[in-house]
Amino acid sequence: MTEILVFCETNEDQLDSTAGELLAAGQKLSSELSLPVSAVIFNPNPDMVLQAGSLGADKIYKVTDPKFQQKTDEVYTHGLFEVCKQINPTVILAGKTALGKNVAARTAYRLKSTVAQDCMDISGDKNSGLISVKRPVYGGNAQAVFTFTNPLNQVVILRVKTFEPLPLDNSKTAEEIDLVISMPEPKLKVIDTVKQEFEGVRLEDAAVIVGGGRGLGGPEAFVHLEELAKILNGAVGASRAVCDAGWLDHSYQIGLTGKTVTPDLYITIAISGASQHMAGCSASKNIVAINKDGDANIFKEASFGVVGDWEQILPSFTATARELTQS
Repeated sequence: MTEILVFCETNEDQLDSTAGELLAAGQKLSSELSLPVSAVIFNPNPDMVLQAGSLGADKIYKVTDPKFQQKTDEVYTHGLFEVCKQINPTVILAGKTALGKNVAARTAYRLKSTVAQDCMDISGDKNSGLISVKRPVYGGNAQAVFTFTNPLNQVVILRVKTFEPLPLDNSKTAEEIDLVISMPEPKLKVIDTVKQEFEGVRLEDAAVIVGGGRGLGGPEAFVHLEELAKILNGAVGASRAVCDAGWLDHSYQIGLTGKTVTPDLYITIAISGASQHMAGCSASKNIVAINKDGDANIFKEASFGVVGDWEQILPSFTATARELTQS
């Protein structure tokens, strides 16, 4: 018997929100394969360890080294690789974050193993012990199930917000193990870090998102989207075409090469619904589309749709939203 290893990222003095999602995925797999769920945390503090245990980790590997203060692919790839060499897990789970997806893929290469990226689900077969994943194919137009055949060190990169974290169980305690690994001097050193400041709700955390596409005509139109988003306590997003045109920064981009979002409500305005964009928002609970092209692909994905000029529709839409939120 071996184990399910979760790569838990940290965010300042606490676990990143993806840690809870990955531990939930690990527990799902654990119930199917009867394998324990382990977490690896680099430079953990006591609160991180307690949090990981209460979120579902049965065992926690603690790896401490000053070099992990630098959040670089090089440092964390070496760290995760060394951990995997020592414990030989059945599967390694990582989140599709800037750090997670790169570190996981590089670790798989070093382990001469297999990696499945952008996965939307994971399951295990009790009889065969094999692990399967579901991921998008053909630019997001279809989904396919792939089954691993190698018995150890399979690497799975899961989409953010694919799994809901388990409720905190503060009565649960995990076994703690300190691992010592050899860390070479990194070739790349971080000189300075500049954090992007957000006003309001972060796009990845928003329950409501108002997204705009190239059909808006120009960057000035996003003032109206920001107004609606503010009323709904949401965030503004955009298509790739908008960001490539320089109307908004690429941090607003939703899609295959942008951010993956799972809001309760996604209001799209002048977005055609290309497969590249839908790959980043298809898990939205409700999609409301406004587009003047009645044949636009977005209407195939939308729960509700309005065909017409956004400039004529959005003002009354916004006014109604304001009235409802104030009542």
